[in-house]
Amino acid sequence: MSTVGFVMLCHTALDRAAQVARHWAEQDCPVVIHLDRRVDKASSEKLRSDLKDCGNIRFSKRHRCEWGTWSLVAASQTASEVMLAEFPDVRHIYLASGSCLPLRPVDELREYLKARPRTDFIESVTTQDVDWTVGGLNAERFQLRFPFSWKRNRLLFDRYVELQRRVGFTRKIPENLVPHLGSQWWCLTRQTLSAILQDPARKIHDAYFKRVWIPDESYYQTIARLYSTRIESRSLTLSKFDFQGKPHVFYDDHLHLLRRSDCFVARKAWPQADRLYETFLGPNHRESQMAEPAPGKIDRVFAKALERRTRGRAGLYMHSRFPRLDLENGKTCARYSVFQGFNDLFEDFEPWLSRRLGTRVHGSLFDPVRARFAGDADIYAGCLPATAALRDDNPEMFLTSLIWNTRGERQVFQFSPRDNQRICWFLSTDSNAQISVITGAWAVPLYLSNRDFSDIRKEAALMQKREVEFVNRLRNIGTRADVRVWSLAEFIEEPMENLQSILDAMDGPSAPRLTEAPRMANLDGFGQFLQNLKNQGMKPFVMGDFPATNVEMHQPTGGPRPYLVKK
Repeated sequence: MSTVGFVMLCHTALDRAAQVARHWAEQDCPVVIHLDRRVDKASSEKLRSDLKDCGNIRFSKRHRCEWGTWSLVAASQTASEVMLAEFPDVRHIYLASGSCLPLRPVDELREYLKARPRTDFIESVTTQDVDWTVGGLNAERFQLRFPFSWKRNRLLFDRYVELQRRVGFTRKIPENLVPHLGSQWWCLTRQTLSAILQDPARKIHDAYFKRVWIPDESYYQTIARLYSTRIESRSLTLSKFDFQGKPHVFYDDHLHLLRRSDCFVARKAWPQADRLYETFLGPNHRESQMAEPAPGKIDRVFAKALERRTRGRAGLYMHSRFPRLDLENGKTCARYSVFQGFNDLFEDFEPWLSRRLGTRVHGSLFDPVRARFAGDADIYAGCLPATAALRDDNPEMFLTSLIWNTRGERQVFQFSPRDNQRICWFLSTDSNAQISVITGAWAVPLYLSNRDFSDIRKEAALMQKREVEFVNRLRNIGTRADVRVWSLAEFIEEPMENLQSILDAMDGPSAPRLTEAPRMANLDGFGQFLQNLKNQGMKPFVMGDFPATNVEMHQPTGGPRPYLVKK
């Protein structure tokens, strides 16, 4: 009655392997188990004892198996020979692992194969058609020799590959063989498999593939092309791999995905996924229709998971995935605005801007004393503290956390040469940052202060040096921020137009025209103040061409226009 037999390669989670083997055996499907020689004697004897009541289960000669080596092919050869010798009624042999999980009733698989008696299901494509290999060895796996284990002797493996490349060594491929690659989980007809194992040239083939890298992905895939009358280059086993070439593990919460795939077997299931095993191996698991296996149905989900793992979400940094510098999928998650010099030039600029934008506006978030959150809060969204020491331990993550914690609300804050300058590079390289700078505006508070002039001169020199460094960084070719820079003299020539351009960039072209303006600080005598700095040996140049006489504000002409009030 049986038309399909299963060859199982087992090395771990033997209780689950026994459960799956019994499931197939009780459905009149012979099973031959290869048990890795590295499995201890007690575990081996327990597996045999658990399955001794199943008359159609056999155990093959054991090999010490290791990933990427010939031992896996040898194990499948030995077990397949037992299957062919002891179960003559088997027409298809299905290779599986101990972590494989049947997804559909055996009767459906049996009927599916019975309708395709001459078809071999084995993914088999030439090296030119392969785009999934990881590690840079595609055609070279057939051209070079690989006597060293990639896992145990990585240094020898790499050095020997380099040596062969350097001397131009190339192996001779046996006659009539065209190297193919594909999934190692196949389902072959008895005729094809027996032809492979009984081939007079088998010794030549085996000797060649023993030095091929990962031969279990190429041995059957290549030689089957010599004998198969009909190959469908696909596997009936659902197996997904991540960007590193490691297999995805299926858990209980993948139940609906596995059902949607309509595949007959899935690899590999987590041994503790009780719900999966109870569902698919349970007596009540029956499918109502003969659907064609379609792993592509769930490819979109895995592609999305791969994108999340490799690219992440913009602006999200977390312990389980902390991206490398400059390889982030966006430094921050949303647009934000930085104003430098505006709260120095204008009185009550923050309340005015908050009313204009309809959102909260922060003060200097990187003030040396503390973070000046909107409303002078001590704790802000996401339990961000205003404490300078905690913020300055990692100012970049402080800012990204603030933007992430307030998604949906544009963050606006002030910046100054007086602040912690470590964040400058981050701001300039963030494409979400909109930075507006009035250079030299930091001198206005100094001018209005009641301090000794010698102290003012020293601080002015320091402020100008910091601002020049920041502006140079903003003008660097690597800057990604949206940057607008005016000198103080340039800005006060047309303050309303300049403010409007900033707000238009924030609100878009449909932004309404300004109907009120912030009050500008009193600049009477400011030009003479700058001249005094020059006379004392400090040359202030970032303010622009500022006259030594009183500043006359640009007056708009024609019709009612918004205006600035000068104190």
